[in-house]
Amino acid sequence: MSFVFVAVLAIAVKIAVALSPKAPTEKPAAFTDFDTPVAKEGHPVPVVFGVVTVTGPNVVWYGDLSYRAVKTRGGK
Repeated sequence: MSFVFVAVLAIAVKIAVALSPKAPTEKPAAFTDFDTPVAKEGHPVPVVFGVVTVTGPNVVWYGDLSYRAVKTRGGK
C-alpha cells in the first residue's frame, strides 16, 4: 500500500514541475541603457546651485567610451 502512495506522490511532483510557470529571461544591459554625459554643440548646460542630481549633463570631454563582453570561466 505504501508503494502506491509513493508512486502517486512521484507522479504529482512530476506534474507540478511540468505545469509550474517558467521564469522570464532578462536581456543583459546594453550600452545605450545608461545615461552618460554628452558633448554636443548647442546643447544647454545646466547651472546648478547646491546639491542636486544632474541626469544628462553636457560636458566638454568625457573620455573614450567603449565596452567589451565579459568572458569568464566558471568552475575548475
